[in-house]
Amino acid sequence: MRTPAILLACLLLVSCGQVPVERYADQRPVLDLPTFFSGPVQAWGMFQDRSGEVIKRFHVDIDSRRDGDRLILDERFLYSDGTRQRRVWTLTPDGTGRWLGSADDVVGQAVGEVAGNALRWRYHLNLPVDDSTYVVYFDDWMYLMDDDTLINRSSMSKFGIELGQVTLFFRRAAATP
Repeated sequence: MRTPAILLACLLLVSCGQVPVERYADQRPVLDLPTFFSGPVQAWGMFQDRSGEVIKRFHVDIDSRRDGDRLILDERFLYSDGTRQRRVWTLTPDGTGRWLGSADDVVGQAVGEVAGNALRWRYHLNLPVDDSTYVVYFDDWMYLMDDDTLINRSSMSKFGIELGQVTLFFRRAAATP
């Protein structure tokens, strides 16, 4: 009987610590996803385990395009160990400040909320590790720093236990005159 009570108390403590995306509503510049991803974007990042050790570094080339009101992000990853991965996101507006996202390795739909310079994505992802695939949860925060720079910090967890953090820097390609 003590174990369920302890788990419930832990869950309540974790849920109380969440910052709502609306907290950033007055922050500038304002993040507009279709504008930021209106051309080629490059990103650099790393995954750190919960001890803080950098496990993998990566580079991402992102080609984006509009399909009606949907935004398509074609991401091509190159990891520090030489492996490659591709993820194609389809983002669909879902009311003011809300987006829904899907990709082949996303379980169900990602739910995004935008306010001011911030975007919060929440989703479950099929993560291949060695010969297995695990469903992990991402709590993904992005912050627009200037018109061409977006910083992303994600917490990855399973069963409410943090497995690690992803830090990612996005940079829009320079416009040609």
